[in-house]
Amino acid sequence: MAHTIRWGIMATGGIATTFVRDLLKDPKARDASDVAHQVVGVASSSSKDKATQFIEALGIPGPCTAYSNYDDLVADPHIDVVYVATPHSHHFQNAMLALGAGKHVLCEKAFTVNAAQTRILCETARQKNLFLMEAVWTRYFPLSVQVRDIIRSGEIGEVLRTIADTSFGDDVEEKWGTAHRMVNPDLAGGALLDLGIYSLTWVFQTLYHTLPKDQRKSPTVTSQMTPYHLTGADESTTILLSFPTSTPTNGPHPQRSQGVAMTNIRVAGDPDEQGTAGPNIRIQGTKGEIQVFGYPFRPTRYRVIPKKGAGEVRDVECSFPAQGHGMYWEADEVARCLRDGKLESEGMPWEESIAIMEVMDEVRRQGGLTYPATIESTQYPLPL
Repeated sequence: MAHTIRWGIMATGGIATTFVRDLLKDPKARDASDVAHQVVGVASSSSKDKATQFIEALGIPGPCTAYSNYDDLVADPHIDVVYVATPHSHHFQNAMLALGAGKHVLCEKAFTVNAAQTRILCETARQKNLFLMEAVWTRYFPLSVQVRDIIRSGEIGEVLRTIADTSFGDDVEEKWGTAHRMVNPDLAGGALLDLGIYSLTWVFQTLYHTLPKDQRKSPTVTSQMTPYHLTGADESTTILLSFPTSTPTNGPHPQRSQGVAMTNIRVAGDPDEQGTAGPNIRIQGTKGEIQVFGYPFRPTRYRVIPKKGAGEVRDVECSFPAQGHGMYWEADEVARCLRDGKLESEGMPWEESIAIMEVMDEVRRQGGLTYPATIESTQYPLPL
């Protein structure tokens, strides 16, 4: 019998819409007959009507209660886990609210604004014996799992470099202006936290996560950042990460590995949106290379290229069952972790979320990017 978990949805924006649509897909279509999902509560911070409209527009089956505030949502005794889909400027306060009410939490990425906030969330979850996970959905794709398995198998040798680019070529002034969350410092806007997290995800899941836990070591960081002239948020950030270990064996003569994580909202990694520019992700080892195609947050295929004479090039397509977006796989992971009594997911453990937030802290320090004190604060509760 499938283990069913009951979700409360905090916020009603685009990411929440995409997530709930995936929750409503039949798990059997993706061979997940062991878990199931119900949405039993939705909250908007602005009005109950907005939550009601969200429920009706998505056809969420009842019973599902609409709430006009987040306090009432987290107090609902029928909810097992809260999905925090607010801007990342608000994640710390919102996730703390849910944990304080005794709810398990899946919180959108970037997890928080800084590493200090992430550490407090993790410690709070530990103290309260509650599950907590950063919603880095890409990590739970079969494609990502397969790529990590290929690296661990040693098929492409010691992986010494990963290059990842998550960039969109937009007319920034016309499309984003100054108020949109993408460029608004009051909402922790900028390319780094919103898009750069995906480039860092690929660097970390290939050069860090593929090592045994006791061999994972944080990288040194060098970066360059270009501020958006109208708001000061970053419109372009490039990060060079140097890890003291290589993967998968780190031997017999340990080598350093390097990651290049790029993000930009003015030039595109895929200009014609047809893949003509080639892969946005290249994972390079001593015996070959893996190339990943499609947007880094939702790639659709990968190519394994062995060294000359070492085998055949192979292309692997990775589909999204039931015409889903791909968020159902992270939801399934949450369900299995709750079923098994786990407080964190092995696919996105707390220490790794903290390590990535520490990198982004250092990148912001080097680039001189700060956010308002209220959203950088570790004080809770604090009205935003």
